[in-house]
Amino acid sequence: MYAIVTTISIWAIPIIIVGIPLYAAYKKVPVYESFVDGAQDGFGTAIKIIPHLVGMLVAISCFRASGALDLFIEAIKPIVTPLGVPGEVLPLAILRPITGAGSLAYTSELMNVFGPDSFIGRIASTVQGSTDTTLYVLTVYFGAVGIRKTKYALKVGLISDFVGFVAAVTICYLVFA
Repeated sequence: MYAIVTTISIWAIPIIIVGIPLYAAYKKVPVYESFVDGAQDGFGTAIKIIPHLVGMLVAISCFRASGALDLFIEAIKPIVTPLGVPGEVLPLAILRPITGAGSLAYTSELMNVFGPDSFIGRIASTVQGSTDTTLYVLTVYFGAVGIRKTKYALKVGLISDFVGFVAAVTICYLVFA
């Protein structure tokens, strides 16, 4: 099983990077021109989302600096540790729906402390790939296009993040433990 996962992880991204432009060229899509048009549209969108992004980054900084994250982690650690969830990855489960940069920084810290091939490193990597930055997406992208009613999107996004976290831990136990 480990050999299959390793082989897939080695070849997946190169196949995608080469395969998509080749398929587009086969379908007679002007690949480079389409890329440039998308980049131009993306620049305009980036300018529109800056105020939403600044607001979200300030809120995240306040959440972490206030100690609320640490307090919440300490409260749920006794509940999830007996379920097999390492306490070291709990902050990642909380940070990932809020901030991509913050969760990536925490994942890097876990890699430096425990190593990328450690069980905790593998869980952290799998969580990074299995969950999304839900609050960031809602704040920035919905704000950029003017969507104000995000109640259902928030619920579905947070449930998806929870399921992704549980699935990541479960899959790591099945494949690596």
